[in-house]
Amino acid sequence: MKICLTTNQAAAFTHGGILTQMLQTKRELERLGIEVDLFDMWKSFDRSAYDLVHVFAANMATYHFARGLRTHGVPFVISPVFYSRRSSGVVRAVIRFDRMANSVVRGFWTDFGLMAEMCGWAQAILPNTVEEANMFREGLGVDATRIHVVPNGVEERFASGNGAHFKKVHGVESYILTVTHIGPERKNVRRFLEAVEGMNRDIVVIGPVDQSPEGKRCRELVNRNPRVRLIGAMGHDDEMLESAYAGCEVFVLPSLFETPGIAALEAGSAGARIVVTSRGGTKEYFGDHAEYVDPSSAADIRRGIEAALQKPKMDDLKQRIRSEYSWKSVAEKTLAVYRAVLGNQTSR
Repeated sequence: MKICLTTNQAAAFTHGGILTQMLQTKRELERLGIEVDLFDMWKSFDRSAYDLVHVFAANMATYHFARGLRTHGVPFVISPVFYSRRSSGVVRAVIRFDRMANSVVRGFWTDFGLMAEMCGWAQAILPNTVEEANMFREGLGVDATRIHVVPNGVEERFASGNGAHFKKVHGVESYILTVTHIGPERKNVRRFLEAVEGMNRDIVVIGPVDQSPEGKRCRELVNRNPRVRLIGAMGHDDEMLESAYAGCEVFVLPSLFETPGIAALEAGSAGARIVVTSRGGTKEYFGDHAEYVDPSSAADIRRGIEAALQKPKMDDLKQRIRSEYSWKSVAEKTLAVYRAVLGNQTSR
């Protein structure tokens, strides 16, 4: 079996969870004996070279690629990486409007309409959470038989980090950590920085900073709080990241939504106490082992951090992640979907 993996080009800038999910899936599939390539847009695509293409992210940035696969008869599956604060009823209504508008005037697109069309073309949909799967079934009208929940995973290395190294290099001891992208409003870093003002602990923020209005507001909040250490972007393979997770008192991921946030899984694997957004299927992963916060409220984010600080560090979440969310397990579930799809193709 030979598979091609692809995602939107912006992943090369953001280095976020989608890129991690794709690259870790590739690595583990190869360990299972599967031949895997990453799509190269500068090479002519040979439709006969691959049994299947796997597209990570269903949105406008990947829509035209998916349409090309469909036009040329190339079977593909999608990991949509999608969450909406809209109800399934609202999503259905938007899609109906999208289709009616396009029947009159071509070129009228909505995000939901594009996604529904992509999912209609794909042989299978691989959401990261049950909540996401329900939205695709109830909101986008995808047949349940084509939906297979495949969770995100964590590399084993994060379970054995040494926190002393990060503390020594950066001169911190008892600190609250977030690892994120500073600037995109979904990441909600501004409210996090407002929430930690005046706290008697160091605050460590790891991640790139956008040159956007929101990114600039975050920098202003950093500059007026002497307890905040803004470290900037750090490579995902950097051992210092493992150490940062292992050494923190509390890890915070207060995004407007996450599915469920690979950084929070990595920190949980390292033994950190977790504070995470309540939106986006996070409770499916963290269960009773995290403090859930309303991301629209800086006061509630602070409440969650203070509540987490009062709890003893325990290995319950670490063990849960180790047993249920390894990338090896993710690859095995993904491969099972590939085989089912290809079996259906050959039986037609």
